[in-house]
Amino acid sequence: MKTTGKLGIAIAGVGRIGQLHARVITEQVPNARLTAVYDISADTAAFVANQFDVAAAADIDELLAAPDVDAIAICTATPTHGELIIKAAAAGKAVFCEKPISMSLAEVDAAIAATEAAGVPFMVGFNRRFDPGHASVQQAARSGALGRLTMARITSRDPAPPPIEYLKMSGGIWTDMLIHDFDMANFIMGSPVVKVWAQGAALFDEQIAALGDFDTAIAVLTHANGAITTIDGSRKAVYGYDQRVEAFGTSGMAISDNQRVNNSQIYLPESSQQAPFQYFFLERYAESFKNEWLAFTNYALNGGASPVSGGDGRAPVAIAMAAAISATQGRQVSIDEIN
Repeated sequence: MKTTGKLGIAIAGVGRIGQLHARVITEQVPNARLTAVYDISADTAAFVANQFDVAAAADIDELLAAPDVDAIAICTATPTHGELIIKAAAAGKAVFCEKPISMSLAEVDAAIAATEAAGVPFMVGFNRRFDPGHASVQQAARSGALGRLTMARITSRDPAPPPIEYLKMSGGIWTDMLIHDFDMANFIMGSPVVKVWAQGAALFDEQIAALGDFDTAIAVLTHANGAITTIDGSRKAVYGYDQRVEAFGTSGMAISDNQRVNNSQIYLPESSQQAPFQYFFLERYAESFKNEWLAFTNYALNGGASPVSGGDGRAPVAIAMAAAISATQGRQVSIDEIN
């Protein structure tokens, strides 16, 4: 990137995740500065712009034309991602895009091609890669310390389902929720997923059932090297945000366990207590979001390989598509069928 001083970042889409990114950029990333925001809701854009003392663009074209914008963070609804990536690339901006790139592989490929043709930095927002615990498991697994990797286990359970209006356009549990875990499987195991078996059920949420979606899900992924990853997911864990990652090999095991509100342990004659788990991703993955933005800023300013490339972002989309087919048709699905 040809820029001087701090990286000027604009955010397109300042709902919950966009506002989180705005705060992280403003407060925790020394080499970046928030310069502008845009949202389909002008009132929301004005509110956030006032909160962070930046400009509120009237539309995407105005946002991209601003001379103090070196990079754009795309945090809008998933169906808009592909078009915005292509526009940002054409404008010569570095691009950070929230997951998933798109729910269409054709759109994913078009977006990646646009960034490559323009020669702009491009990174996909799979923040869990930057969680210190998960990253430690990955390092142990990929270093050979665990021997030959044979299995990974991932648990992903939210404390409560998201709003039904979000679910209507999210692409379902495989795309909006478990896609993080599909990415984590690739990240940890270092071998692409080649086959997917998945099963879902709607057991406790009638609104989710009415959408034809699932609140409970299992996926079994077979990697090219023969290793197997199992993933279990639920939209409702009443005890908090349940996030566990395990890699198992012939020489050992590595685990990234849940984070609690604090580390207290209370022991009584007939019982013992620990603090509850962190309640949601805003708290659980706070450090990962900071690390993610530090990585993107360094990449955009100094070059090198993308911390989470377009190819990295494409693979979980294909896995999610395969999982949806598998759960519907009751059979194992090859990734080759999707690609």
